[in-house]
Amino acid sequence: MAIRNLELRARVVVEGFLNGMHRSPYHGFSVEFTEYRQYSPGDDPRYLDWRLYARSDRYYIKKFEDETNLRCHLLVDNSRSMSYSSLPYSKTIYANTLAATLAYFLYLQGDAVGLLTFDAQVREYLPARNRTGHLRHLMLALEKPPAGTGTDLSAPLKRAAEVLKKRGLLVLITDLLAPIETLEKNLTLLTASGHEVEVFQTLDPAELNFRFEKAVLFHDIESGRDLYVDPAAVRKHYLQKMETHNAAAKAICQKLGIGYSCVPTDRPMELALFDFLRERMHRGKKVKRAERA
Repeated sequence: MAIRNLELRARVVVEGFLNGMHRSPYHGFSVEFTEYRQYSPGDDPRYLDWRLYARSDRYYIKKFEDETNLRCHLLVDNSRSMSYSSLPYSKTIYANTLAATLAYFLYLQGDAVGLLTFDAQVREYLPARNRTGHLRHLMLALEKPPAGTGTDLSAPLKRAAEVLKKRGLLVLITDLLAPIETLEKNLTLLTASGHEVEVFQTLDPAELNFRFEKAVLFHDIESGRDLYVDPAAVRKHYLQKMETHNAAAKAICQKLGIGYSCVPTDRPMELALFDFLRERMHRGKKVKRAERA
């Protein structure tokens, strides 16, 4: 997260990803997804995408086309628990950067992208569009600092299901640190509306590994409760509980036909984008080989 500007950070990730497509570990895989690659001397200029050139000021060769234009909404959790970090940046910053990266990538492909940020209630909503200036508005919305407290997915996801009438792809980016008993009900709100859903569970490495050495005073940033803990005494029980919770969340997603990826915040953003594309290929959606004119 060395680049402070969110839009520039997303652009660097996506362009680095596209440039690296033909290098390991993406070689032989990414070509099944990419609709565009950068123009190289010798390429047939008939296949230049002039609309993309007008937006990006770069030459791209159109290799594939999707079955239909995709309508995608990014649902980003900005609740207080997402502000935790053992790294120089929080889960919120990682989640917003991932959302910005996906938005920029989809926008380049000509897809319509929208945004809904939430804590215990919806904070920002931008309908899915692919117009000049829309991506900038989306980036500005993602840059707003979180102001909420607790994490209750019920109200914002119910609101999302009410607002997002047209079927499309919903990408939910959240730590899923909510009672497991309510997760299925909340996620069902989205799938029941006929949407295709992908979930990115965003967790800090310290939440997954619990590698604290000395006694630590933990502060529950959602309830405000303080708890003094000896890590050596609780590590085994904590890791079992976390593993059980995450396995249950993944099982719920699989049961509901929801794509699921766990993305620790130390995972390179390019690999998170790779996860997204791999899930799309696994589901056989979005892209297919196009007939060249």
